[in-house]
Amino acid sequence: MTATGASLRAQSAAPPAGFPGKSGEELYRNACAACHGVDGKGNPRSIVGFDIELPDFTDCRFATPEPDLDWSAQIHDGGPVRAFNRRMPAFGDVFSDADVDRLVAYLRGFCTDRAWPRGDLNLPRALVTEKAFPENETVIQMAITRGDEPEVGTEFIYERRLGKRGQMELVVPLDVKEGPLGGWHRGLGDVEFSVKHALVHNIERGSIFSLGLETAFPTGKETSGFGGGVTVFAPFAAFGQVLRSDGFVQIQAGADLPADTAKARKEAFWRGAIGKSFAGGRGFGRSWTPMIELLGARQLVDDEKTQWEVVPQMQVTLSKRQHIMISAGLEIPVTDRNARHIHARSYFLWDWFDGGLFDGWR
Repeated sequence: MTATGASLRAQSAAPPAGFPGKSGEELYRNACAACHGVDGKGNPRSIVGFDIELPDFTDCRFATPEPDLDWSAQIHDGGPVRAFNRRMPAFGDVFSDADVDRLVAYLRGFCTDRAWPRGDLNLPRALVTEKAFPENETVIQMAITRGDEPEVGTEFIYERRLGKRGQMELVVPLDVKEGPLGGWHRGLGDVEFSVKHALVHNIERGSIFSLGLETAFPTGKETSGFGGGVTVFAPFAAFGQVLRSDGFVQIQAGADLPADTAKARKEAFWRGAIGKSFAGGRGFGRSWTPMIELLGARQLVDDEKTQWEVVPQMQVTLSKRQHIMISAGLEIPVTDRNARHIHARSYFLWDWFDGGLFDGWR
């Protein structure tokens, strides 16, 4: 290769110089306003010349759920990087990373109501620990237990955001168990309904704190081993903290308070998850998130021991839009290992706010 050829290759591989003297507003007006409008609400077809509904950046319900990374990805590589329309061009050969950061910060400013938690506080979902961020998701979760009483438990979970900070959740469990005389039996477990509200969130500090209340109703057939036969109230607190380099920690604590203590005991629980996300394609591709949870629970009676489990796990995004993901791990007893068994846990998650089940794949 000649010296000139090497020089040209070095120039083509170098990152763009960008526009260090321009503010985010100037970058937006020069590169984005022709389609998205000076006011951020999206120009009509008569101006843009195509019949595609453009997003309204002033609508906080739309603008807040996604993390900055998703916005940066589309500015760098265009709409197809997240399986959106190709009319969204790529600016990665023109804008520097610093330019894109300033532009994203300006875009965020179109939503003026800071009561909405930002998507950067939406940390990866752990297998057991409840997260603090309010969600719009559908989850199918499974737990498989071997041993003297093998069981396959499946939970169908529907989560819907309520207003700016709230969320409701409905859990319908369907279990399959081996009966005492052999053969497998299936049945409905105790249906759960919960509400959650984000009390405090701070995007600059990377933290969010929520309170919630879960209620389990005795819908299962107790005599067949499906359900506890008593209504249980479970108030809880949940906290999430963003760490450096795409790390995070989540903590949940609460108590199970049965309506009839003759049928079930009161129990305190505490859970924590720590993990870190890794993504390919310059950070815009598939995300892999290894996590480990530590679970503790203690029945509130004298001389009762605290039970501990560890749950190593891995979450992986599947779709280009990263709204379909799976996770799997093992819940491993640390205490009373002779009497308790390992549980294999997994889930399939669909964040339906980002699109349909078959959207966002290519």
